[in-house]
Amino acid sequence: MECELKFRVAGPRGHTRLRAVLRKRGATLEGKYEEENYRFDGPGKSTRRTTLRLRVLNGGPRGVLTLKGPATFVGGVKVREETEIEVKDAHATLDLLMELGFRVEFTYKKRRTMWTLDGVVSVTLDKLDYGWFVELEGPLEVLPEQARSLGLNPARALKDSYSVLARKHLAKASRAAGAGKEA
Repeated sequence: MECELKFRVAGPRGHTRLRAVLRKRGATLEGKYEEENYRFDGPGKSTRRTTLRLRVLNGGPRGVLTLKGPATFVGGVKVREETEIEVKDAHATLDLLMELGFRVEFTYKKRRTMWTLDGVVSVTLDKLDYGWFVELEGPLEVLPEQARSLGLNPARALKDSYSVLARKHLAKASRAAGAGKEA
């Protein structure tokens, strides 16, 4: 089960402020990496209401295959089933999924810095093409208070996943490109 709060922050300054607060709170820096996220569409997906995503870490070969169920919200915290498996060869996994009839619906890149706060909450500072974000994952009962301790208002948490935000960003970019061709 995944429980998360996600917030958009004001660019690099927002990340700088959060890093300072995390250090002051004694959080542990777990690492930094880049991801290429492949979002899939494929057999049976429309009836299962699930999302399938393959994350290629630092250009490969390692990756993570993630299946997420539909989200519900409990006190503003997004809660959903999540199954993840590490894969040794993300590119071979991509080929396998394509052979099984899945197709890449879209891709997006993410730069991520991971911290652990109080030994139980994962805090990630994420930079994507369409913004700067912070995400908290951990036990449902502690997330709102942990967010407040970082200066974040749980009532302002985003409801959309990165996949939904990426789809919106890509649609907006496509419309802008189309408008440019008409001029």
